[in-house]
Amino acid sequence: LKGSVLGSVRRSTYDRYEIAVRVHLKPALGKLKLKKLGPAHLAGFYRNRLDAGLAPASVNKLHVTLHKALAQAVDWRMLPRNVAETVRAPRPVAREEMRTLTADEARRLLDAARGDRFEALYVLAVTTGMRQGELLALKWQDVDLENSRLSVRRTVTASGGRLLLGEPKTKKSRRAIPLTGAAVRALRGHLSRQVEEIGRSGDAYGDEGLVFGSEAGTVYNPTNLRRRSFAPLLRRAGLPRVRFHDLRHTCATLLLKQGVHPKLVQELLGHANIAITLDTYSHVLPGMGDRAATAMEDALS
Repeated sequence: LKGSVLGSVRRSTYDRYEIAVRVHLKPALGKLKLKKLGPAHLAGFYRNRLDAGLAPASVNKLHVTLHKALAQAVDWRMLPRNVAETVRAPRPVAREEMRTLTADEARRLLDAARGDRFEALYVLAVTTGMRQGELLALKWQDVDLENSRLSVRRTVTASGGRLLLGEPKTKKSRRAIPLTGAAVRALRGHLSRQVEEIGRSGDAYGDEGLVFGSEAGTVYNPTNLRRRSFAPLLRRAGLPRVRFHDLRHTCATLLLKQGVHPKLVQELLGHANIAITLDTYSHVLPGMGDRAATAMEDALS
């Protein structure tokens, strides 16, 4: 695993592979000789994992891990074919449906966040669509307040119970983002409060340069942000329960409804390709088509 994977994927991805092999694959299939492994073994393994209470999505990920490993074995001439290609993996249940905020609800959220330690984080989440891990990994060296821009260069990942700063999700995730006036003002205010916070902490404050670190200057735990800050914020704003990731969906939906081109939204969000953007936000596109028809009618009238 280390020889073929480590160094070519993010550390968090490698950790998932390692856990899959150690906890599931090796105990169930480890005694089989590689060339004796057949489709029936894999099908039985998947059924066993489902019967043990593993979710279909988790079993599907085990299939993906196995498929990659066996494909590598084929490349190395250790196997003539990849038997995982002949076995149908359990189909994951549909993704949890996104719940985007309306423009009015987004304003209520930001109004309720005024004065909050993470006010600027929520302004960025709504106005830029940055992922939670990208926000918590943001450093002041990535922020250019004079030119109203910031750069996404890293994200927070979990490895062995520790929080680390790692590479963004994809190559496209490394991106420059223009900032709204509201975002610049919020960041300036946040910087002033952070300077006071550092002054109170003195030498005990971590020197990582994080924009949204803990009170000790270390990486802030994403789970704590959701539980201790985001959930109470939703209650203060009188809003329904949504996921933090839905703020990213809210940003994209509001921009598309305002007529911003999907290509620009793709670049802002850091999607690997525009097909992801079009597929994820297909619910917004019919309205854009109506506006296009109206625009064409106006042009020819």
